[in-house]
Amino acid sequence: MKTIHDFSKAKTKSKKITMVTCYDFSFAKILNETSVDTLLVGDSVAQVIHGHDTTLQATTVMMSLHTAAVRRGAADKFIVTDMPFLTTRKGLKAAMDSVEKIMKAGAQAVKIEGADGHLSLIKHIVESGVPVMGHLGLTPQSIHQLGGPKIQGRDSTAAEKILTDAKNLQEAGCFSIVLELIPSHLASQITSLLAIPTIGIGAGAATDGQVLVLQDMLGMNGQFNPKFLKKYAAVESTIQEAIQHYVNDVENLKFPTKDNSYD
Repeated sequence: MKTIHDFSKAKTKSKKITMVTCYDFSFAKILNETSVDTLLVGDSVAQVIHGHDTTLQATTVMMSLHTAAVRRGAADKFIVTDMPFLTTRKGLKAAMDSVEKIMKAGAQAVKIEGADGHLSLIKHIVESGVPVMGHLGLTPQSIHQLGGPKIQGRDSTAAEKILTDAKNLQEAGCFSIVLELIPSHLASQITSLLAIPTIGIGAGAATDGQVLVLQDMLGMNGQFNPKFLKKYAAVESTIQEAIQHYVNDVENLKFPTKDNSYD
């Protein structure tokens, strides 16, 4: 993905869109050499990198800092950055100040959770020249209101609300929408009705693309095993084994050797 137009082209051609989170320069460099379509500097950085329990502790400064690091490492990738908690609820000027900082840090689009109370802001942001990705279903910034990380849209009323919100986000100017933790049949219905692409996480295979947290798919947290996640590596144990090997070598005088030393 080079521009937002590539997202719509992918949907038209039925080419699945791939997105993974990225928060730092080192991983960004690695991902830049892969064919993954786009990188999400998610507010999940507050949990994955900074160790908080929720995404609520993410700030504009935090998101901008990590966006800049990812941009330096992944010059060839389309980068989307989350608008952090409450930055869209403090008035137009405060919201646009956050958008400005994030975009100047290197993002090519911002992602905003939810539709209620955001439609006029999204329209203003888009009209200001900034692409917006929507996010429906489980919206982690509303985790306390939702009562935890639960599947959304199970009953007909809730499903209809998500469907209506998706249509409204498209009308407001979003170029794509993330659908998180909703039933597969609902995600399929939304995907077929929208002209813009959907990107799922825990939303089944019918969406136009998929997104996963990079550290989750690499198996860096053995205690995190939700149903929607597929682990493509077991990096946690690999790193632990490597560090223990290093410790053993140092303690047993096997490192450094003459090959690792200077005359």
